[in-house]
Amino acid sequence: MLVRNKKGMLILKKVIVIGAGILGASTAYHLAKTGVEVLLIDRKDAGQATDAAAGIICPWLSQRRNQDWYQLAKAGARYYPELIAGLELEGETDTGYAQTGALSIHTDIDKIQKMAERAMLRRQDAPEIGTITCLGETETRERFPLLGEGYHSVYISGGARVDGRALRDALIRSAQRHGARLIEGDARLVSEAERIIGAKVNTENYIADSVVVCTGAWGNELMKPLGIHFKVHYQKAQIMHLRTAREADTGGWPVIMPPSDQYLLAFEAQKMVIGATHENDVDGYDTRITAGGMQEVLNKGLELAPELAISTLDEVRVGFRPFTPGFLPVLGHVPGRPGLITANGLGASGLTMGPYIGSQLAKLAIGMEPDINIEAYDVSKAMEIE
Repeated sequence: MLVRNKKGMLILKKVIVIGAGILGASTAYHLAKTGVEVLLIDRKDAGQATDAAAGIICPWLSQRRNQDWYQLAKAGARYYPELIAGLELEGETDTGYAQTGALSIHTDIDKIQKMAERAMLRRQDAPEIGTITCLGETETRERFPLLGEGYHSVYISGGARVDGRALRDALIRSAQRHGARLIEGDARLVSEAERIIGAKVNTENYIADSVVVCTGAWGNELMKPLGIHFKVHYQKAQIMHLRTAREADTGGWPVIMPPSDQYLLAFEAQKMVIGATHENDVDGYDTRITAGGMQEVLNKGLELAPELAISTLDEVRVGFRPFTPGFLPVLGHVPGRPGLITANGLGASGLTMGPYIGSQLAKLAIGMEPDINIEAYDVSKAMEIE
């Protein structure tokens, strides 16, 4: 992006993005599209949240009371059609995204009615929810034939699912077409007095006007040398990918949202995703697939869809969901460190919020006003600065 310096001369804006998960990839993509010279750096750590996330885009039925969280999640869901349309215009048709609708299921019909009422209220300021339909047991199983007996549902036509890896890769490819560079390495922030002026990767220094840090569960590690304690903690998730034996066109099946903390998603070619665990007491970045984790996922998954017992196990993925205090994401300029911007704490909503937050980080990096009031997500709330 060409901007004028104090002498009126046109100069090219340079931005470094550290972390190439969904958040960093989106930030790099939006920056590169504006003509900014972008360097995207990633260490390829095992356990990145984007690699393992399920990808449910349906925040409107959430009962979380934090309205700041909901406003961000709602904005993220609303942004998806625009983002996907833009990527498709650039030839990126393999984004892993599909607006399949979502089924919020329950055996209690009264609770189904209350969910529908909540959705109707929220549709007043979120028309992207689409149609809201209460379905009986037969109709529910017609939409998702693998479901067990006894489930009624609320169908939300605006619900969607996304493959995080596919979308991340599409964003990076598109960013590269617009001139962004991607390098693999262990980045360290470079400062001059208090200002962040770039990053060092191996023995090479890269200088930029702004540095955007999107390192998720590893967020504190990069900040420590600056005298900053970034209060990011993480939760381990194990998620299972299966291949159903049923011959069917599964790509258009809706997302299944049960009353528990589990879920069930269908993708093309009979692929099913069930999970995930929520493991808080983890010793370091433990990426092992555990017997207990698999038992939990299978017990809950097979209760929802007993027919999956004869499916083929394709793979298990492990990721670390990052959280910040209050379980509310933070984003913005790091206080006392000019040139440094960050976002973190997206938790289990990373794929819902990440692309949208990336678009806002890009605006901050080039001196533009974000589309939302980010005061509620002030990064200082998650930092102790020496």
